[in-house]
Amino acid sequence: MSIKAVLFDLGETLLNYGRADIDTLLRQAARLTYDYLRRNTSFGGKLPRFGRYYHQHVFAIRLRYIWSNLTSREFNAQILLAQQLRRMGLPISPAQLDELCWLWYKPAGDLATIDPQLHHHLQCLQDMSLKLAIVSNTFSPPSVLDRHLKQFDLLRFFPVRQYSSEIVYRKPHPRIFQITLQRLGVCASEAVMVGDRIREDIKGARRIGIRAVLKKAYTNESKDAKGHVCVIKEIAELPDLISRWQGEIGT
Repeated sequence: MSIKAVLFDLGETLLNYGRADIDTLLRQAARLTYDYLRRNTSFGGKLPRFGRYYHQHVFAIRLRYIWSNLTSREFNAQILLAQQLRRMGLPISPAQLDELCWLWYKPAGDLATIDPQLHHHLQCLQDMSLKLAIVSNTFSPPSVLDRHLKQFDLLRFFPVRQYSSEIVYRKPHPRIFQITLQRLGVCASEAVMVGDRIREDIKGARRIGIRAVLKKAYTNESKDAKGHVCVIKEIAELPDLISRWQGEIGT
């Protein structure tokens, strides 16, 4: 069968966040959200001190993150945040909750960069009649990541975006790949997965029959993918690679 779709991981594949100090990012995010709540007069008198606010939220996030990695089941930060605010007695509207979720993400999002030629490379893939999708492990709600992709003018390339936060399943669980394939209308043998994580992206995809391409990044330095795995340094290499595979399939 010919290749009809390319699935992309998000972090360190399409968006490059780089190495970052997680504790620093969490503290910056907590400060942004705390100040947002404090500026709202309906919340101001009910807010705890920043230290307590920070530790309550970060403890909840870290606990859920550990649980997610142990079970391959994702949590949704928007739901968790709403629960935390209710416990504090802080009524909040859906629009305010969306903005708070964005502010929790913003310090990490501000670090992100993309390849200056990424739009061109993605357009080349679309010009080859390939369907494109994103398959990402993330506890951020879809609205936050879509907002960030829109800022980079990437949203238009990916009509299908499958975030683990909206379906519970995390890579390498087969279900997140299967749901994405169903939404694209292709089968596993007609798809290619591109990502930087060996266990989640490469092994997870290959387990259900999807071809996999490892994109070099700091996340896979000194790691052995084991077995024959195609490796690229840049997305720019993908169009030629897929064209070569298409030629091999046709012979």
